[in-house]
Amino acid sequence: MKNTEKYTRQFFEAPKTSMKWTERSYVDKAPVWCSVDLRDGNQALITPMSLGEKLEFFKKLVDIGFKEIEIGFPAASETEYDFCRTLIEEELIPDDVTIQVLTQAREHIIEKTFEALKGCKSAIVHLYNSTSAAQREQVFRKSKSEIKELAVYGAELCRQYRERYEGNFRFEYSPESFTGTEPEFALEVCNAVLDVWKPSPDDKVIINLPVTVQLSMPHIYANQVEYMCENLKYRENVIVSLHPHNDRGCAVADTEMGLLAGADRVEGTLFGNGERTGNVDIITLAMNMYTQGVDPELDLSNIPEITELYTRVTGMSVNERQPYSGKLVFAAFSGSHQDAIAKGMKWREEGHDQHWTVPYLPLDPEDIGREYSADVIRINSQSGKGGIGYILETRFGYNLPKKMRESVGYLVKSISDRKHKELLPDEVYDIFREKYVDLTSPLNINEVHYIQRNGIEATVSLTYNGRNASATDTGNGRLDAVSNAIRSYTGIDFSINTYTEHALEEGSASKAVSYVEIIGAGKSFWGTGIDNDIITSSIKALVSAVNNMISA
Repeated sequence: MKNTEKYTRQFFEAPKTSMKWTERSYVDKAPVWCSVDLRDGNQALITPMSLGEKLEFFKKLVDIGFKEIEIGFPAASETEYDFCRTLIEEELIPDDVTIQVLTQAREHIIEKTFEALKGCKSAIVHLYNSTSAAQREQVFRKSKSEIKELAVYGAELCRQYRERYEGNFRFEYSPESFTGTEPEFALEVCNAVLDVWKPSPDDKVIINLPVTVQLSMPHIYANQVEYMCENLKYRENVIVSLHPHNDRGCAVADTEMGLLAGADRVEGTLFGNGERTGNVDIITLAMNMYTQGVDPELDLSNIPEITELYTRVTGMSVNERQPYSGKLVFAAFSGSHQDAIAKGMKWREEGHDQHWTVPYLPLDPEDIGREYSADVIRINSQSGKGGIGYILETRFGYNLPKKMRESVGYLVKSISDRKHKELLPDEVYDIFREKYVDLTSPLNINEVHYIQRNGIEATVSLTYNGRNASATDTGNGRLDAVSNAIRSYTGIDFSINTYTEHALEEGSASKAVSYVEIIGAGKSFWGTGIDNDIITSSIKALVSAVNNMISA
């Protein structure tokens, strides 16, 4: 690409730190989660949510288990103000949930913010001002000292207004555009704010380090976070929070590395909604922890339900490949993938492993409200016999012999290829029934009588090419005798090569399903029969195989 010379690295590396975070291999406990869907996510919508939609979304966030929820910027609009008042006046905030509101370092905004919180039992007042070099120079045209004075001024106002209102109000401060701020200056500003608020064990303060714009690789952010954690005043009474955006597509990595570096708390949104490329996706973060055996302390056991509400009230969509949440994230179209998954599931059924280790599936889909048959094995022209056999077995009860799976697989794949579309499980089942099960044309067996004579003698009443006839022959068993009778009458040369059977359904209403493979003219042909009687089902399977041979 051209014009690379117009760009330069805008981030500032932290002074040398211990980099102890590099010694940790995973996040071993859940952070404090704060949803900013109703503020940061809402302001990024083409059409912001209505009051009713925000109330519905708030309830869902509570149900998921968020204990801190940023509900808006009450001084920014009447809708935001009314939403805050509705939650308080209608007592919709559970006792164990704290709402959070955003404010700038301006007195009239801070005053209206506290008015909006009147009567609230517990709230976080989130103060921010931008500290980055670009914002200082281009937007505010202020010096570092002036920017710090603004932060201190806002902190003092918040402290004064808190004294005038009843309620448990905690404070949070964000040096906005932290990633574009010199770390030493960000530390200086945050410590100045902390000196005003003087956090204590009973009144802890949140210092939020937002990736307002992603400017660097994730390890740079981790070093910046570690530098702040090691040098903030009152550290034992400070909760270090992360708020990553996703401009470089690294929000999840930024957050996970930031947690390793010492952060205690994460602000993000469901599905990563937010300004520009969005915020960090809390669902992805939480499920990443879950699949490492760590309880994220959020209930995401029905992601399809969460997705439905989210898409309906926000007007946004969830990408089909969104980690954990997308419709296709568990889908296996590849034949080799399908075969491995099917065998992995069989391995689990046999009790070999108490932990989830199924190939290609880092997560049990059922844990988040998904279904194997609908979400995992997907059939198209790239699929294989394993996946098709898996669907027929797990969804419809047909445990096809291994060689028959190849035959059915090639047929289903060819139909998908010809139609240029994915085949749904019911369509696969319909193809199987139509092409293999209880076929009655051009040959059909109407009735059979057996006599024990030189083995088994079978007298077969049959219809062949529209003509009714009778044929008698012997064999070493009933199926063999019927097979010989068919051959003697029709003149078709074949031999039975494979015969298997199993119960199709459990209980008193169970049926027998039989599979027969015949060899004729050097080729293999399969048929399936279903009946309450096992002998009858085997004869139906034989007749189906013969009909497939004739049609071929």
